[in-house]
Amino acid sequence: MAMTVQVIYPTGEGKTFDYDYYVETHLPMVGKVMGPHGLADAMVTKGLAGGPDAPPGYFAVATLMFPDEAAMKAGLGAAGPLLEDIPNFTNVQPDMLIGTTL
Repeated sequence: MAMTVQVIYPTGEGKTFDYDYYVETHLPMVGKVMGPHGLADAMVTKGLAGGPDAPPGYFAVATLMFPDEAAMKAGLGAAGPLLEDIPNFTNVQPDMLIGTTL
């Protein structure tokens, strides 16, 4: 069964997010680090709004797709360099959601 990991970066007072660094440096790093462990695909949604006339509640949501649980666990097991890179583009502690596709 296909698995997903979503990394969710909430907005808030005093929180920052460098989209240029994220797109140009961090995302390619995700492919290099997790690709050999079974990362099948990845996509990022940039937060634009939280509804009509409402600011976004999230800077971004990254969705990482793996073919199965073993690949996901291998990818997460290799994620150390990615976690160490987070302070280079945000001061946010991201949330995670691990799930399966329906």
